[in-house]
Amino acid sequence: MENKKAAEAANSVRVIKKYPNRRLYDTDTSSYITLAEVKRLVMESESFVVRDVKTGEDLTRSILLQIILEEEASGSPMFTAPVLASVIRFYGNAMQGFMGGYLEKNMQSLMEVQAKLTEQSKGLTPETWTQFLALQPPVLQGMIGGSVEQSKAMLAQLQEQMEKQTGQMLGAFGIKR
Repeated sequence: MENKKAAEAANSVRVIKKYPNRRLYDTDTSSYITLAEVKRLVMESESFVVRDVKTGEDLTRSILLQIILEEEASGSPMFTAPVLASVIRFYGNAMQGFMGGYLEKNMQSLMEVQAKLTEQSKGLTPETWTQFLALQPPVLQGMIGGSVEQSKAMLAQLQEQMEKQTGQMLGAFGIKR
């Protein structure tokens, strides 16, 4: 029964084929699409995978990175140069695996806060919006508090992990702490 559900879920993922000429072909609509249309799929939370037409390789991440690059190049970027430099420094670092999970969990928490704000703001009049904005810091602090606690717990876990790895590394050299 579970295998059948997994197969149905796999079939519901939209497949986009990437051709050598850099064109993207949406198998659901049987038409070529642009990066802007792929971005629309992301914004609408559509599940999709981008596959190289020749090799079958999953190119989804590279297409998403392309969309981010275009967004960063136009208008108001989300990431500052120091933030991007910090992210780059994590590649090849012992912390690389941790950083991905850390960012993913924090993005999920932020999306949950955004969903709560959206739900709570339905039906607000301009007057209530004005009152809401006046209370914004305490309200956001309450909503984000859980995320901050989660981040603290993850950082504590990271510190424990680093201490353990340091101990193991020093032990391998015959050095005791």
